[in-house]
Amino acid sequence: MLKKLICFVLVIFSFKGVYSQYNNVNILVFTKTAGFRHKSIPKGITFMGDVADKNHWNISFTENSEDFTDENLNQYDVLVFLNTSGDLFDDNQKQALKQYVAHGNGFVGIHAASNTEMEWPWFTDMIGATFKNHPKVQNAALQISKKDEHPAVMHLNDIEVFKDEWYNFLKPVAKHVNVLASLDEDSYQGKKMNTKIHPITWYHHYDGGRVFYTGMGHTDEIYDDVRFEKMIQGAIFWAADLKQIKKLSAKKWINLFEGDPSENWDVFIGAPHATVKGLENVDPNSDGKNAIPLGLNNDPKNVFAFENENGENILRVSGEIYGALTSKQEFENYHLKLEYKWGEKVWEPRLLRKRDSGILYHGHGSFTAFWNVWMASQEFQVQETDVGDYYGLVDVLIDIPSKKKEGEKQFNYTNTSTFKPYSALQRFPPNHCNKEFDNENEHGEWNTLELICFEGTSLHVVNGRVVMALYNSRYENAAGQIVPLTKGRIQIQSEAAEVFYKKAQIKSIGRIPKKFKKQLK
Repeated sequence: MLKKLICFVLVIFSFKGVYSQYNNVNILVFTKTAGFRHKSIPKGITFMGDVADKNHWNISFTENSEDFTDENLNQYDVLVFLNTSGDLFDDNQKQALKQYVAHGNGFVGIHAASNTEMEWPWFTDMIGATFKNHPKVQNAALQISKKDEHPAVMHLNDIEVFKDEWYNFLKPVAKHVNVLASLDEDSYQGKKMNTKIHPITWYHHYDGGRVFYTGMGHTDEIYDDVRFEKMIQGAIFWAADLKQIKKLSAKKWINLFEGDPSENWDVFIGAPHATVKGLENVDPNSDGKNAIPLGLNNDPKNVFAFENENGENILRVSGEIYGALTSKQEFENYHLKLEYKWGEKVWEPRLLRKRDSGILYHGHGSFTAFWNVWMASQEFQVQETDVGDYYGLVDVLIDIPSKKKEGEKQFNYTNTSTFKPYSALQRFPPNHCNKEFDNENEHGEWNTLELICFEGTSLHVVNGRVVMALYNSRYENAAGQIVPLTKGRIQIQSEAAEVFYKKAQIKSIGRIPKKFKKQLK
């Protein structure tokens, strides 16, 4: 069967394994080329089949772009692009791939995956870089970063020498990726990027999915290297969400604003409102929601800017365009603490409305799931006089003890009331609940927010007091099932008002802290 695949390349087949401790992982390996075709593809196919057999994974192979449909891709946990090249997809197939990633699945790109769909910005952003050229095949030293404890590199030494074809990229590798291995350009000859940092292997969370890429994988010999085998094995375990990276400390707070903020945060900027000045091609009909977003780490108006005051990084959110400062990592079972205060500037379309921002948590799916700018998520509302309210975005549900006073339209959190479901999936139950009381300081004063999330329960804490407790966080997955939602990315919103944040600290928790436990039902 394997020989038939190599000869006729359109055949799909599977290696079936037995049940393993990590459950079955379903993998689709894609090897289609519309550009340069690597002679090592047959060797890579054999390699992937062997890795699958060793780990009891189910693996299929294809070179048919018509297999990129929602129905077919839904069968797989991880896609592997093995030395693909050129333009491979029509518009419908592109949309199916985007949906696959947005549904929280995994992607592993090997070598020429960065020489694929080079004119499709979404894809090149997902890969993280675009192939330019390379020197001849030779040995090179790789500097390995294990600070995130990613399972793809934990078996490697701090410096490793490999023989392969070393890619240069058209532009510096995207800053939204987390680098796992960098080339030492002094260790080899020929064409180089002439940069101090030359990433060659990385990972990141992208538009809902988990993405890993390595520039290694050109030669037949690399597929016989046990170090490379363990790298791809670890990459697939992570992409399938079966092995995790470094967990938060339970004893030490981590300051997410400390040092270079780009190591912890990405920026996603939505569609400029029609009134925004100083930008080209602003849609004259844009209400800030219905036009094309500026996108990932494209912030020409400095909507999110860090200012250093007395050695401390303070985040200024101008509010001029809807946007999100988005954590690079997903978080689960944590205590987040940060401070905020309102600025003076307000913008369309909220000139006459309350100043608004928000902390979105358990963020998942596409960057553009809500109003073309925010992920599907639970929200800790940050709005004048409404700080601590709950909103649900897109596909989430949650239970809140609450009641509606006679004559009022909205529900209010009350710890002594019965649970009521809140949902973003339909108009009723509603997707909004008011906090119990207002505990915000006067305008211009700093306030402390705490978000405590543990196993589906969350607490909204304002200036030391719990203003809402929420239970049984969940969401509707791609299969239409309602399942628990206990982790995701964190987003700080820009929503038409100037606001400042500082001292964003986070740590792991094994239970709800004692001082807040009495607030639970």
